[in-house]
Amino acid sequence: MTTQLNQDFVVFLIGMRINKFWSFGQWWPVAMSMPRMIQELVKNPASGFLGSEQWFGRTTMMVQYWESFEKLEAYARNPDAEHFPNWVKFNKLVRASRAVGVWHETYQITRGKHESIYVNMPPFGLGKVGKAITVTEHLNQARSRMQGTPQP
Repeated sequence: MTTQLNQDFVVFLIGMRINKFWSFGQWWPVAMSMPRMIQELVKNPASGFLGSEQWFGRTTMMVQYWESFEKLEAYARNPDAEHFPNWVKFNKLVRASRAVGVWHETYQITRGKHESIYVNMPPFGLGKVGKAITVTEHLNQARSRMQGTPQP
């Protein structure tokens, strides 16, 4: 399978790293803020949030898919949403302790300028966000998938 997503979109990588495991009271609230944000976003399709996947460890990572950078930024700066007050709280109460680090990276993807392949996989990542389509002979190579999947 490959993925058809006929729009520009944003890939947002975000995570945290526990630097002082014994400082549970510093990093645990940071870790627990993300599930509330994701629940909020899933309940509000107008937010522009398309979906996510997450991995856990000392350094966590989540990949999120968004309709646009503007919608991602609007959510991040919304004082009435989960993210903004948590970010303010982190900066006031936790940042200086260095008990936990946070990071993110943002990528704008132009329509048709992405490729994906899923072999023996359930729907995953972009494959859950876009339309999963069967790989045909025309789409059998990464280069041909990067040139764009057929439009409906």
